[in-house]
Amino acid sequence: MLRMHSLGDNYRVLVIGGSGALGQAFCAALRSDSACAQVTELGRNTTPRLDLEDPVSIAESADTLAQQGPFQLILLATGILHGPAVQPEKSLAAIEAEALRRVFQINTLGPALVLRHFLPLLSADGAMAVLSAKVGSIGDNRLGGWYAYRSSKAALNMLIKTAAIELRRQWPKARLLSLHPGTVVSPLSQPFRGAANARPAAQAAAELLAVVDESTAHDSGGFLSYNGDRLPW
Repeated sequence: MLRMHSLGDNYRVLVIGGSGALGQAFCAALRSDSACAQVTELGRNTTPRLDLEDPVSIAESADTLAQQGPFQLILLATGILHGPAVQPEKSLAAIEAEALRRVFQINTLGPALVLRHFLPLLSADGAMAVLSAKVGSIGDNRLGGWYAYRSSKAALNMLIKTAAIELRRQWPKARLLSLHPGTVVSPLSQPFRGAANARPAAQAAAELLAVVDESTAHDSGGFLSYNGDRLPW
């Protein structure tokens, strides 16, 4: 049974991307916490609707939910690695402009607007966590390839780091975190070699929530793994 200790009693949560494997697991885990008063989900099929490829929907959904805030926890559980006409590139020769544009829109540009419009809905001592990926670490890149995914997550990490500096000036007790979930059983990981060792989404969600719960304002702007390790940029 989950128990978040750092968010206080009757805390409210917003999960953006609640229909994905990890998003669903986050929602289920948080709803099991007796201290959680409300879990609100946002996505392409919710009302209000939020689509990372539709900037207007991001702003409008934030406006609609403003009256429900402040939220003590906001989770952005979205991302794209592959899909129709989008596959991780093995070489420079495989880079295609439209696929690159779509990956950056979902992994970087959309989340940037989420930070802009939803951070003001965070409580002054709350936490916002965004799913990134270890392959977005420039310092840890030893294999190459996956140009769009790596680059979009590296750019996302810079957005989070930069926004955390601004956030600290206004709300020094708040936390903004970039999280690496590891390989999780999901449609995102299924086609790839590491899927055989993937962890169930419920396990991954519990581990990530523990990292958030154990973090402090000192960790804001950090890039943290699901086991709590700090990752290199």
